[in-house]
Amino acid sequence: MQTRRTGDLTQQGPTPLPTVRRRVPTTAASRVLGVRLGAAALGGCLLLAMRREAPGDARYTRPGRIVAAADGARLNMYCMGSGSPAVIFESGWEDWAPAWAVVQPRVARWTRACSYDRAGAGFSGAGPVPRTSVRIADELHSALRSARIQGPFILVGNAFGGDPARTFADLYTSETAGLVLVEADASDVEPDSLREADHRGMAKFLDRVRECRDSIAASRPLPLLPPRAGQPHRTCAQQFFRGLPESAWSPELNAALLHLAETKVAMYDAFVSEMEQTPWDETWLQQHRRFLGTRPVRVLTTGNHGVGHLPAPNADDPQHREYEHQIALAQARWLDLSSNSRQIFTPASSEYVEFDRPDAVVSAIREVYDQSR
Repeated sequence: MQTRRTGDLTQQGPTPLPTVRRRVPTTAASRVLGVRLGAAALGGCLLLAMRREAPGDARYTRPGRIVAAADGARLNMYCMGSGSPAVIFESGWEDWAPAWAVVQPRVARWTRACSYDRAGAGFSGAGPVPRTSVRIADELHSALRSARIQGPFILVGNAFGGDPARTFADLYTSETAGLVLVEADASDVEPDSLREADHRGMAKFLDRVRECRDSIAASRPLPLLPPRAGQPHRTCAQQFFRGLPESAWSPELNAALLHLAETKVAMYDAFVSEMEQTPWDETWLQQHRRFLGTRPVRVLTTGNHGVGHLPAPNADDPQHREYEHQIALAQARWLDLSSNSRQIFTPASSEYVEFDRPDAVVSAIREVYDQSR
């Protein structure tokens, strides 16, 4: 599961979010590009295509390179390709490096591309708490130095991963070449009413995650999660990413991820702390909105915020459509971070754009890469 929010539009189209919008920081230099990537099938053909696009995903079934980071954390990193600026991927909440199994190898064809597991997640060791985005960004920065991965960096953040990606860009601006925010959380810039509703939902959800954590720690049978519309019951261990098994991955990778989810208590502790720190992160990001100058920023918006699989069960509900509209408006506020910013719409995608529309993610990264050079 992943949480997200949105930006700044001027008109609403026939889909849950507006069509094309324009948002300019202080000059008329920035344009909002609406990308309508056709209503492609989200069934068997797409799944087969994604499987073909993620060859060699077995690399994520085992640790890559364990790197020392700040405060004693030890982070698991997967790097491939060569070139500069390097692209660094930040995963969503309850996700880790395999979320980029489709996109990362494609980016590595023309530059260095690195994904990693945040402290506690995947094959990384546990890190100190609280797990704020500042701590996460500091750990990533120190791990990149330990691994001798040279900047500047293009930060790519999906969902919650957008928070530490933006934090990194604020703390280490001189080492940041650009930003790509992929259906990223925007709770710090959304209306107060939505933020308050998010906090209430988080509190309820955290109770469930803690129950899962305690069951694993005590070696008790894992509780069943509340059913999703049209989907079978799942155990606690199947809640990660957008639900395990993931059809975009090989059986081997699904099995390895499920094993981690069934056995690694530290991973639950890390994700609980990350969500608990969301209000702190929001305040910090509201107080730190460093202008990135001409560094390219690309914002990918789906209009399916918090939706893991299409079609969304409540897609035609007016209240849901308004929510998605407000999220898209909130995400557009990030266009003020740079004089070279654009918002790209991928309405035929769930919040997991890296699975459903990997070409859009790769294209946005490539554009930032080319312009940053």
